[in-house]
Amino acid sequence: MTRPLLFAALLVAGCSKPSAPSARPAPTSSATIDVPELDLAEGAPAPQVPMTLQSGKTVRLTDFGGKYVAVYFYPKDETPGCTMEAAQLRDAFEQLKKADVVVIGVSSQDADSHKRFIEKERLPFDLAVDADGAVARAFGVPRILGHHARQTFLIGKDGRVKKAWRKVRPDGHAQEILDAAKG
Repeated sequence: MTRPLLFAALLVAGCSKPSAPSARPAPTSSATIDVPELDLAEGAPAPQVPMTLQSGKTVRLTDFGGKYVAVYFYPKDETPGCTMEAAQLRDAFEQLKKADVVVIGVSSQDADSHKRFIEKERLPFDLAVDADGAVARAFGVPRILGHHARQTFLIGKDGRVKKAWRKVRPDGHAQEILDAAKG
């Protein structure tokens, strides 16, 4: 992968700025970008893929019957954009809860990383471990340099995708989710 493409991939993934060029070889494109063929559209049934939370508990979307579920994919714990998004979801959590919205964040970090992130940012919602990318593939979310693209799916009370955000800006996204759940 050329350096401009690598830089673009990092920006899309929402990671911090790339460091200065180094002498190590660039990763191959096949290992760098995993773009699933699935395009989960609004109105489609939500995937019933098992998600393992930071606690070790495994859940499926059907476990939250009668509620909306916001499944938000983010690149990496404790990076600036991911922290902003999580903090805004934390700050809107009571409003989301009143609107019957359950929030689950999904990234490729392990349970220990998620636990540290939850503790440090005082997050009142769970984070799912998706190291192998199975959850991302089920939702059609690309992985760039091993990190999930920033995308969100609001699953309706009927188990169907109510709203899909394929390009998420962290700032203000919690309000977008809340507005979609209420609308």
